[in-house]
Amino acid sequence: MKIRFNEVQGAARALETTLQSLEVRNPKELESAFEAAIRERPGALMVPNTIVIAYGRQIVDFAATNRLPLIYDSREFIEDGGLMSYGPSFPDLWRRAATYVDKILKGAKPLDLPVEQAMKFDLVMNLKTAKQIGLTIPQSVLYRADKVIQ
Repeated sequence: MKIRFNEVQGAARALETTLQSLEVRNPKELESAFEAAIRERPGALMVPNTIVIAYGRQIVDFAATNRLPLIYDSREFIEDGGLMSYGPSFPDLWRRAATYVDKILKGAKPLDLPVEQAMKFDLVMNLKTAKQIGLTIPQSVLYRADKVIQ
């Protein structure tokens, strides 16, 4: 799931909150982004998956050390200490991809197959991390979660 800054910015405006963008294009810029986040002391962080994949452990550790809530767009880092994720269900995507492979192997032309978007999204919460950073997750949110890590 690709997050577009202008879409998130629109949501931030609707919620009457400030959004700050910190670009990280290489490992040297990661530290300055961390410093800027500490200076601004945001209420939460949202990091695109492309950055998390490259610098995952550093980002998870930074958020925990600085007691910052961080939402990811995939669940891989939640079991390693991330707070929460909301993104496409990869098992569902893999099942859907298998149907495409089956159709292609049976002679369908890939060009003739429709492009699909993810239809199922997972919300995963880590209560241990929430407790470590002093955050209480409302019960109503926990009820909606697909997985809650104790």
